[in-house]
Amino acid sequence: MRIDVNAFLGAYPYARVPGTSPDRLLQALDRTAIDEAWVSHLPSLFWRQPMEGNAWLYDTVARERRLRAVPAVHPGLAGWEAALGEAADRGAPAVRCDPPHYGLDPAGPEVRVLAAACGAASLPLVMAVRLEDGRQRHPNDRAGELPAAAVRALIRSDQDVRLLITHADRGFIEEVHFGSTPDEAARIWWDISWIWGPPEDHFETLVETLGVERFVFGTGQPLRIPENAVAKLDLLELGAERRAAVESENARAGLLR
Repeated sequence: MRIDVNAFLGAYPYARVPGTSPDRLLQALDRTAIDEAWVSHLPSLFWRQPMEGNAWLYDTVARERRLRAVPAVHPGLAGWEAALGEAADRGAPAVRCDPPHYGLDPAGPEVRVLAAACGAASLPLVMAVRLEDGRQRHPNDRAGELPAAAVRALIRSDQDVRLLITHADRGFIEEVHFGSTPDEAARIWWDISWIWGPPEDHFETLVETLGVERFVFGTGQPLRIPENAVAKLDLLELGAERRAAVESENARAGLLR
């Protein structure tokens, strides 16, 4: 089984990105042999009220068993507790909060309260380090990147919180992992969408130093080409068991509990 923990639906505001509709996403899943995708509503990351996209997201994924909604929760706005409760009631695999896009301090009191609430609800919290490389961003896209120090602060702020961090590169991952205690590091999962594969072999190095159990399969599609994530696994000699851990078992055992 292959689970994509990092996919999006909806238009990107700063560029024409193909493949943002549900039908096109399903075609990409078929093309890359992905059995299930955890999807977020991309446009609402840029809205003043990101949670307004959740209703559309729930309605859309209800029509397709292979898609699972990852709703947005903005802890700085009224109604976020209800949004978190709805996510739990609907069986969402996780919720997402992107403080740099929401205008929040990534390690501030609002986000810490959300992290604790997610821990109490047994829901992983998804955060993206970035969506685009800074060299190709539109001038109006002024959201900063998620700091590694904020991830460390959040994971140690509550013993029950679990974090799924997407779009992180090797340097970011190593900074967080080696600056955390073993217990803290064991509650952070990293998707592979932004990690270089061969010939740089960043992914292989991370698997060997951090352990394969820390990584999950995520493509970042349609902002990134989903075949890239598949190729990283194809080009590495991970073995069937370790490959299965990345493709599905780590998400199922560590995040879906």
